[in-house]
Amino acid sequence: MKTITNIVLLVLLVVFTGCYDPADPRVNLREGVGSDDIIDNIVTRPVAYAFSALIGEGIGVTQAVTRRNDAGFLELHINGHNRSQFTRRFQYRVEWLDENGLLIQTKTSVWQRYSAMGKSPFSLKVVAPRKEAVNFRMDTRKWE
Repeated sequence: MKTITNIVLLVLLVVFTGCYDPADPRVNLREGVGSDDIIDNIVTRPVAYAFSALIGEGIGVTQAVTRRNDAGFLELHINGHNRSQFTRRFQYRVEWLDENGLLIQTKTSVWQRYSAMGKSPFSLKVVAPRKEAVNFRMDTRKWE
């Protein structure tokens, strides 16, 4: 009996470890946009949300890359994948940071709408409004 329990625990550990999706900490995927994480929602959310997390539905960011363009402005390239069967509509906002990590005040840091088709990759490109930008912070929210 102890052996069967150990095997079940080992299988669960492998499954849950396989669901771990490391993300760029500069990109925040809020509830309703990103995939739910089985670790932090299995107890606090309804069973439907836990099941959705297990099968991996939602938006995931696979890569966030910055580079300087020829004009000297910082460019942000976001690559991701919609693991859901359905089109996911969300909003995103990029805030630009200077070399001290302080927010650069700009009128261009507004919520933008985006739709990612089901079961397909997507990409975003955003250019900083000022040359002083050296880093970014991106936030998302559900598009109602």
